[in-house]
Amino acid sequence: MKRRFAVAGFSLAVVLSCGTLPAVAADSVTTADTTVSAAPDVDVNKVKAHLNELSAIAGRNGGNRRSTGQGYDDSVAYVKGRLQAAGYTVTEQPCTSGCTSGAGPNLIAEWPGGDAGNVIMFGAHLDGVSAGPGMNDNGSGSAALLENALTLAQQNPAMRSRVRFAWWTDEEQGLNGSDFYVRSLSSTERARIKAYYNFDMVASTNGGYFINHITSSAAAPMKAYWDSLGLQPEENTEGAGRSDDYSFEQYGIPTSGYAMGASARKTSAQAAKWGGTAGSGYDPCYHRSCDTLTNINTTGLDRAADGIAYTLWQRAVETGTGGGECDTAGVVGNGGFESGTSPWTGSTGTIGAHAGQPAHTGTRSAWLGGNGSTSTESISQTVTVPAGCSQASLSYWLHIDTDESGSRAYDRFTVKAGGTTLATLSNVDAGSGYVQRSADLSAYAGQTVTLTFTATEDYSLRTSFVLDDVSVRSG
Repeated sequence: MKRRFAVAGFSLAVVLSCGTLPAVAADSVTTADTTVSAAPDVDVNKVKAHLNELSAIAGRNGGNRRSTGQGYDDSVAYVKGRLQAAGYTVTEQPCTSGCTSGAGPNLIAEWPGGDAGNVIMFGAHLDGVSAGPGMNDNGSGSAALLENALTLAQQNPAMRSRVRFAWWTDEEQGLNGSDFYVRSLSSTERARIKAYYNFDMVASTNGGYFINHITSSAAAPMKAYWDSLGLQPEENTEGAGRSDDYSFEQYGIPTSGYAMGASARKTSAQAAKWGGTAGSGYDPCYHRSCDTLTNINTTGLDRAADGIAYTLWQRAVETGTGGGECDTAGVVGNGGFESGTSPWTGSTGTIGAHAGQPAHTGTRSAWLGGNGSTSTESISQTVTVPAGCSQASLSYWLHIDTDESGSRAYDRFTVKAGGTTLATLSNVDAGSGYVQRSADLSAYAGQTVTLTFTATEDYSLRTSFVLDDVSVRSG
């Protein structure tokens, strides 16, 4: 990741650090979306083996892999050799305008199969700064991407979309390699790229779990995977406009990606949920000589590598049966309410972190009702149920507590799909904790429908309906 300076046209890359984070095995993920199990578990030891090679390359070339040096050219040769041996069509693209004089080429690799008019692209910058070997910035993203490419080749699944990988030159000097690549494409070629995913510093030692454009449709599978690990990811505000995804954004191509943070400081709230040291930078070795193999957080690297694989399989691999793909990841946006209020509409003031009403997961929920007076509060979101889902369901967690008594329903909670009521609950259903509930959405496969949750209270005695973790699932 590059660092912005006030001097026009000059920038340097950002290094992420890795810290002691809670260990969750990536291959232990369970979810009702059966395509999760289809995505392979990327071997983090193989990712680290690529880092060892990049470190050795830097060691042989003055201690760095700067875009204008032999260390970068040797890095390109290593990645290219591994990809060609795996069966990729690999192209070195010289950067003939906009790059630092003497900068090496971009490296582009495409896997055969899938719709060439529907390209899903994954990228990471391969160059580093001159101060050190750049193991986190950005050996981590480059190595995770390489092992994902090799894993795809080894698995060789049937492809729905075309997958293209890129390792960028001259990112540290201003995103120059990726900018040249996108500028060089025709408008028709750009339109074929349906999403670009960027991975810049994914092993920070005091890092967090950040996603670019976390509430976007492009980010949905990335967020779904990290959500399944209970990581409560946040928006990558520090990295906005500072890495190669920005080159694609400039041309209207949807983007997302993983990062673990650079020089910004970890907050106390982030330390509480992710571990590490509050008040310290995410990467203490950012752009320094100590960005070596000891500056790599294996746990974070593993989670990023597996999340890339999950995203690739969701977006590009043919895993559906009959009638199309049943990919339910991200159908409901911001279903855990952790990322503001969008795309929910209606009584969005009910969404937030509520004292006395803990969330089911994370820190935020939607607290409908609880007023103790005549009121109606409602939140809605329009979703599209995938056409390939012969069976689909709406899943949500609901906690009901009340001051009412007896078996009469005074205060009600309704769930609707369009104008159809899927469920009705009331103060009679109150309990001590959250209950997972579901409703059948199979009839809406291939359709766009508005989901609405409404709490209605009468004139006295409150009933709270606290909603969290809304999703659409297959089956």
